[in-house]
Amino acid sequence: MARDCSPEEAFRHLLACFRPRLKACIEVNGVLDYLTFLSDEAKAEIKRVARTRGGPRAVDRLLSTLETGQWPPGYQREFVTALREAGCPLAARYVDPDGGHLPTPAEEAAHDTHGQLVTLLLPSLVRTLQPDQVLDRCLEKGLLTGEDRAEVCQAIRNHGNPSGTRELLNRIVLKEDWFSLFVTILRETEHEELVESLTGKNGFESSEEAEIKENGIEQPEAEDRVTTGFTLTSFSEQLKSESTNQLNEIDALDSSFSESLASASDTSLAEGSISCLDESLGHNDTMGSDSDPESVKERGSPEPELTLRSYQMEVAKLALEGKNIIICLPTGSGKTRVAVYIAKDHLDKKKKASEPGKVIVLVNKVPLVEQHFRKEFEPFLKRWYRVIRLSGDSQLKISFPEVVRSHDVIISTAQILENSLLNSGEDESVQLSDFSLIIIDECHHTQKEGVYNNIMTRYLTQKMKNKKLMKENQPVVPQPQILGLTASPGVGKAKKQAKAEEHILRICANLDAFTIKTVKENDALLKSQVKDPCKKIVIADDTRYDPFKKKLIDIMADIQNYCRLYPTSDLGGQQYEQWVVQMEKKAAKEENRTERVCAEHLRKYNEALQINDTIRMIDAYNHLKNFYKDEKAKKMAAQEEDDDGQAALILNKTDKYLIDLFYENKEKLKQLALDPDHENEKLTKLRNTIIEEFTKADEAAARGIIFTKTRQSACALSQWIAENDKFAEIGVKAYYLIGAGHNSEFKPMTQNEQREVINKFRTGKLNLLIATTVAEEGLDIKECNIVIRYGLVTNEIAMVQARGRARADESTYVLVAQSGSGVIERESVNVYREKMMYKAINRVQNMTPQDYSQKILEFQMQSIMEKKMKIKKNLTKQIRENPALITLSCRNCSKQACTGEDIQVIENMHHVNMTPEFKQLYTTRSNKVLQQKLADYQINGEIICKCGQSWGTMMVHKSLDFPCLNIKHFVVTFTNNSEKKIYKRWSELPITFPKLNYSDYCMFSDED
Repeated sequence: MARDCSPEEAFRHLLACFRPRLKACIEVNGVLDYLTFLSDEAKAEIKRVARTRGGPRAVDRLLSTLETGQWPPGYQREFVTALREAGCPLAARYVDPDGGHLPTPAEEAAHDTHGQLVTLLLPSLVRTLQPDQVLDRCLEKGLLTGEDRAEVCQAIRNHGNPSGTRELLNRIVLKEDWFSLFVTILRETEHEELVESLTGKNGFESSEEAEIKENGIEQPEAEDRVTTGFTLTSFSEQLKSESTNQLNEIDALDSSFSESLASASDTSLAEGSISCLDESLGHNDTMGSDSDPESVKERGSPEPELTLRSYQMEVAKLALEGKNIIICLPTGSGKTRVAVYIAKDHLDKKKKASEPGKVIVLVNKVPLVEQHFRKEFEPFLKRWYRVIRLSGDSQLKISFPEVVRSHDVIISTAQILENSLLNSGEDESVQLSDFSLIIIDECHHTQKEGVYNNIMTRYLTQKMKNKKLMKENQPVVPQPQILGLTASPGVGKAKKQAKAEEHILRICANLDAFTIKTVKENDALLKSQVKDPCKKIVIADDTRYDPFKKKLIDIMADIQNYCRLYPTSDLGGQQYEQWVVQMEKKAAKEENRTERVCAEHLRKYNEALQINDTIRMIDAYNHLKNFYKDEKAKKMAAQEEDDDGQAALILNKTDKYLIDLFYENKEKLKQLALDPDHENEKLTKLRNTIIEEFTKADEAAARGIIFTKTRQSACALSQWIAENDKFAEIGVKAYYLIGAGHNSEFKPMTQNEQREVINKFRTGKLNLLIATTVAEEGLDIKECNIVIRYGLVTNEIAMVQARGRARADESTYVLVAQSGSGVIERESVNVYREKMMYKAINRVQNMTPQDYSQKILEFQMQSIMEKKMKIKKNLTKQIRENPALITLSCRNCSKQACTGEDIQVIENMHHVNMTPEFKQLYTTRSNKVLQQKLADYQINGEIICKCGQSWGTMMVHKSLDFPCLNIKHFVVTFTNNSEKKIYKRWSELPITFPKLNYSDYCMFSDED
């Protein structure tokens, strides 16, 4: 430093020189209380960083603020005084421009060595030390301040002695000469075993004296000596050479110490800094509490070895260098294991550099949270890092920000992070800068309005802001590294190669990827790991005479004649369904009740035709029977409640015709459905395929999955197999696996039910799953040798994912389809699109860095601008349109139900109307179907219009009944222009409704 530099420059030079040391020995919250020149906003931001990202990162933020800001005269002296007052005297020595008492190299070495020793002995300290016994002594000797003591006591009260011990150690290592004082306190409080572990000998003879006696070495100078007996040089040599005698002695005293020493040989011992202590103190929590038998059992088991195959290391290389990349590997090739390796390497490097590291693993399905935690991240990382899993199923007593602050690796559904980011203005919130690495599983979903893309749009926006800040020489907001994982990014809607390349580039841009990494097609090791199954196509030439289908078509023709609706497409197909849905919406807007109701019933008959073509006739019959049973119950309930019987009879004329028409044909339909002579040809082909494949395979090793389109068909096929004795004879044990969402009329599976089915399949209690697309992506389904897609073809991504489930040797991938259905053609298209995808990836990989960067930047800017325009458009709508501008009318009878002013919102989700006038318009009835669907809130039944149309559910909120409206059952009229619209969900309506004030409602309600 130049002699003529100013005090300001000298001070900032000290901050820059000793930054790593300062990050390791400052307790930032205590220091902030003494800094009067910092604004409240600056302090709040630093405290937020401390809360969510840890102490070292918060100290870094404080030092950056001091270095870049303009401060009043004397602020340097105030900062030094604050460090001393807050109990950070060692830090004060580093930055005191007038003190002239910088720690000597020997003192620094002693400080670091003692910190490493405590890190190694941490399991023993946590298990043995009683923190409440040493607190007062630490306070007396200056190892703790009053605030330090209070924080340790709080940790003990909240989480017990182990947590209190970690908090105690975190704070005392910030003090000068802490080690000798701490050992003295341990002696005084009769923690002789710990004294013996820390000093290497018993508490009555210093290890230095013993060393002189045993080895005859000379006593070092005073500044190189540790008062409790450990010679710095001696201990350093022991750590480097791993002297057998000394290590055996420590191992005999505490076996966990030797385990820690072995595990830390490439991390803690190489740190050269005390900062590793702060990040190590809580890692043993990941192994579970002592009261958890499963955790104790796992703790005693040998740790699995984290190694990568050559092709895995090849794709991980750039990520290990800190670059954002996408890893594209086939299903079953070990993408998640690569991610675990990268996460550990990332955290190890952060620890070594005395920087805070935090990893979040984002998944798009709840079962994947448990799977990644149990099979990959927790077993391989628990020894060093705190790992936790979070999903909508998690029952946590602490907030998401607190979880982020107190753990190193978080495995979470993406929606949890998105929800927290939406609340970023609140005190307890999380920001992307709180993480140093984000791993995105199934990253091909990072597009359009998906939750992954919402998160990444924030990332890209901050990236652009950082570029601007850099130009202005302002401190930038740190951003995490991004790692994307996928088996197939797909080609979107591309029909030409150029569009396929654009699709790949857009995904790379959305993930800010430096590149997309794949393995060479001819890689021998990958081929040995991921074997392509034998592919078969089974065609069902369905020319059978089908009287049941003919009867359904005749009934539909009668309904079409009744309401004078004549379609242009064949009945039973997707086009007919689209047509009838449009007719129903059009009739609802025009208040043509006859057409609307007939269209609704025609859709149910069309669904029955589709079921008949897919599974059994009896399943199609039951679908209609259940629908009309429910319709009849609703109409009967509505008429019983109506005071004007004549009006109700006129209102239900069309309903009566449709219900009577079904019941007139009910017995005939049932008789035809039970006739075995007209079985579905596709089912015959499926039965023969299952029998052939299970007979060919060894019964003990046979495992298969049948993919089908709907939940109903999955359950029906499971029942069909269970009722067929031929399957039992060859050892088939089948069950269905369907989704957990509530977006279907069919009852979903709970997460526990899904886990139970998958576990039974894994252990062999089941050997055939009939699954919807829920089993295509990511789920840890055991290696299968039989995969059947039953008339289900979507896109090339789903094809690759489903085919990847056939991982066992000599596997078979079968497509069962009906001739003329177009399924075979779509499968051929998907094969072509898969080839197009790999060609597009190869071309993107071979672009020049300049061209690639330019394209990525263009797509990123386009994405940001589109998002801004959409937000601006939505804000404009919300400002222009308010609740008073709309009315809601019954979708069935067109009777006005309420205005927008009558609606309030509970928990930003449930829209309720609590006006006395509205209560007169509906009746309630129990609905077993709703109750079986296991909604996420308690329901007391269904609310229905006097015409029989469902309006929503009667939900229970804080012990009160609230009529919760479903907008899809209403026609929305905008009173300013008389425009009528139909919405599927409330979020589509560009209006913000007020929140329900529960206390005001209770105060002014007429109810008791």
